[in-house]
Amino acid sequence: MRRIPAALAVIGLSALALVGCSSAGAPATCDRGDGASPALDLINASGPVGEPTLTLDSPVYVDETKFADVTVGEGRAVTSDAQDVVFSVTIASGSTGETLVSSPTDVRPLSGWADHYEGLVEMMRCATEGSRIVGAIPFDGVSPEAAESLQLQEGQALAVVLDLQRVYPAAADGAPQYNDRAGMPSVVLAPDGTPGIIVPDADPPSELAVEVLKRGDGPAVGGDDTIRIHYTGLTWDDSEVFDSTWEKGASAAVTLDGVVPGFAQALDGATVGSQLLVVIPPDLGYGEEGTGSIPGNATLVFVIDVLGTDPPVETE
Repeated sequence: MRRIPAALAVIGLSALALVGCSSAGAPATCDRGDGASPALDLINASGPVGEPTLTLDSPVYVDETKFADVTVGEGRAVTSDAQDVVFSVTIASGSTGETLVSSPTDVRPLSGWADHYEGLVEMMRCATEGSRIVGAIPFDGVSPEAAESLQLQEGQALAVVLDLQRVYPAAADGAPQYNDRAGMPSVVLAPDGTPGIIVPDADPPSELAVEVLKRGDGPAVGGDDTIRIHYTGLTWDDSEVFDSTWEKGASAAVTLDGVVPGFAQALDGATVGSQLLVVIPPDLGYGEEGTGSIPGNATLVFVIDVLGTDPPVETE
């Protein structure tokens, strides 16, 4: 598969990891439309899943983004621009059919593409995981910086075929569970899923304590998985948040051997879509020494949303 040239990656697709998220919100309703467009009839999509290719019967010209599902996936739908997605895409000149970009992408929220590739965002809204989508994007469907990096001329369109390979929930979406253990923190959720944690005025549990606040119906995570999560962490004694993916505006990828033992034990075996409340005693956290802003012998409190597992990293 042809990859993004290094220079293009700096300005184009890969550079979007460095830009802020757009304010584009979730669609009010999920309607993919009928996909009818003469321009799309000129685009022939082929190739195995994850390696889409295209050819053109004739030059493609559009004044607004057009798209259609070649294959409709049976997975999770993109219902919010806050959802993380992974896709592979081939972008070609609508005038010549020359391939400009052919590459997989990393995990990032759909909104992270909007600043430079709004046309791609339009193609993926309301689409389902496992779908193959063909599209035609006008010149103004990408930013001036992206158009320059693609060497796109004024008035030229882009022909696109895209495989939507992974769609994550924006937050834990499992079924709420009843918990009645005394002495545990309380959790309140903002509309977007951001947790607020209220620590009781009491001594913390002396052993690892885990409550399932929401139970997802997805697969269990663990082993060598790279696990995609949202989390907020604070210390029991002062209730000060020391780390939060919600505040950073991006989910995190973790492995069980890359986090403190209590965090790993709580996460191991959890199902995708679940939300966990975890209280970690010092011996399963950062111990007597502490780390950074976390003092020694601190009891840690986390709320963890289990969003999914990341695709394996391909090695050449």
